[in-house]
Amino acid sequence: MTLLVLATIAAGGFAGCVGAMLGLGGGIFIVPFLNLVIGLPFPSATAVSLVSIVATSSVSATNPEQRKVTNLKLGMLLEAFSAPAALTAAYWAGSISEPTLRRIFAFSAIGIAIVMITRLNKRNVVLDPAFDIGPLGGRFYETESGKVVSYGVKRIPIACGTSVLAGILSGLIGIGGGIVKVPVLNAWCGVPMRAAAATSAFMLGITVVASAIPYYLRGDVVPQFAAATVLGVLAGGRLGIWLMPRIRARELKLMMIAMLLVMAVVYLVRAGKAGA
Repeated sequence: MTLLVLATIAAGGFAGCVGAMLGLGGGIFIVPFLNLVIGLPFPSATAVSLVSIVATSSVSATNPEQRKVTNLKLGMLLEAFSAPAALTAAYWAGSISEPTLRRIFAFSAIGIAIVMITRLNKRNVVLDPAFDIGPLGGRFYETESGKVVSYGVKRIPIACGTSVLAGILSGLIGIGGGIVKVPVLNAWCGVPMRAAAATSAFMLGITVVASAIPYYLRGDVVPQFAAATVLGVLAGGRLGIWLMPRIRARELKLMMIAMLLVMAVVYLVRAGKAGA
């Protein structure tokens, strides 16, 4: 058991690091690790992941560098759609079979990877300081260009609809929703990768608190693994925040795509074996 707990701390550290850089919360790594490596049932892995994502969000939200690029107005708007959907889906998850949840996880990851690939070389920033950012846009200092950049938020209905989907996936499979919000905000809504990731990290805590309530009431949270994951995530999250401005946006996107596709393949294989 001690070795499993130590391995969970290490996995939490990795998830926290990558999650903080990409605004994902780390659930897309924690859930497969706990479910496939440690052997926890999918609902328990989901519950532990949701608890740990609160830690990721806390680290990101309190970091001064992250706050500079976080779009609070956009985040609060989208959370009005994510949180109710997350709570509803978490209650619904108890009636869905584990192979089905695995397939949902896999196909969600594939779809998001495709969106990211189509926008791999696109950037949403504007260098003109007089650019009209609109009611939900923002400005921040970008290390890649060495200037203050501006952006506007487009296709707000798509962003709101995506937030509902993100909340549903958070409640069903414990991924926090950032894995959906970040690519869509970046690819279709005009939000730069760094701002999308920081805003998503800010939003995660609210979404997952709503998601976690039904799992806690059903007794799915495993305390020792939840504690171990949170310890790892807290340490890894701080490392990820330190690394984020030192890595180019394209590299962050490639990292996300690779992780999505690997997890999708693993879960499709496992779901097929479980259904056979």
